[in-house]
Amino acid sequence: MDQDALTRIAEALERMAPAPLAAPEFSEAPAFVWHVEPDRLVPVADVSRVDLDLLVGIDRSRDTLLDNTRRFAAGHAANNALLWGARGMGKSSLVKAIHGTLAAEYPALKLVELQREDLPSVARLLNHLRSSEERFILFCDDLSFSHDDQHYKSLKAVLDGGIEGRPENVVFYATSNRRHLMPRDMIENERSSAINPSEAVEEKVSLSDRFGLWLGFHPCDQDEYLAMIEGYCAAYGVGVDADTLRAEAIEWQATRGARSGRVAWQFFTDLAGRHGVALG
Repeated sequence: MDQDALTRIAEALERMAPAPLAAPEFSEAPAFVWHVEPDRLVPVADVSRVDLDLLVGIDRSRDTLLDNTRRFAAGHAANNALLWGARGMGKSSLVKAIHGTLAAEYPALKLVELQREDLPSVARLLNHLRSSEERFILFCDDLSFSHDDQHYKSLKAVLDGGIEGRPENVVFYATSNRRHLMPRDMIENERSSAINPSEAVEEKVSLSDRFGLWLGFHPCDQDEYLAMIEGYCAAYGVGVDADTLRAEAIEWQATRGARSGRVAWQFFTDLAGRHGVALG
C-alpha cells in the first residue's frame, strides 16, 4: 500500500473519531451526569433529593458519611464508600442529601452520576476530572455484577486508580443491595468448580474490601416507618389526626407487604395529594 493511500486512511479515521470532550463549566451546576457515545458531562441544575433531616432511622450511616464527605470537601483525606443493604431504605437519597447539605458550604463540591453500564469509560472520566480544581463525588447507584460481567474490572480504576492512583479530588460512593456486589450463589458456584477454590472469586469478592467505608442499611421497624411519615407531614405542613395517620399508614404498608423509607414516601405522596399539597 502506497503512502498516499495510508494518508487517506488515516485522515478518514480521524474524521470518524469522536471530538475530544470539551471541558464543561463546572460552576454552572451542582451536579453532572456522565454519558458516553459521545463522552460528555451533562449539567443538572436541580437535583432530585430530599432534605437530610427527613431521612429517619439511618443516623449512624448518615453521620459517618456526612463526616467523611465534609473532610473530602475541605480537601482532607476521605474514603470511598459502599452503601449496601435493604431496598428503599435511603441509600441513594442519603448520598444526594449529603451533597445538597454540603454544597452550600463548599460550592466546589460536585456530584457526578455514573451509570453501571458505563463503567468501562471511567478511566476517561477520571482523566477529565483529575485536571479540575473542583472536588467530585463520583456516584454509581445500584451497583452489582453478574457471573460473567467484566465491568467489575473497570471499577478498580476508580477504587485503586492504577499506577496514577485515584485522583485526589475524586471520591467514589456506590449503592448496592449486595454487600459483596455479586450474588452469593454465583460466588459459591465459582468456588465449587474452581481448581483453587480459595482464590477462584477473590478478585470479585475483594472489590468490597477496596471501599474504606461499608455502611449497612436494614429494614425499618414500624416506629421508624411512622416517624418518617410524621416527619414528612411536619415538613410539608400536612395536618392529619394522629390516629387516622397511623391507621392509614399501617394499612398502606400492609398492602405493599413491606416497610421502608420508599414505602413511607409513597404513602405520604398519596396523602399529600389527597390534601391538595404539592411536593415540587
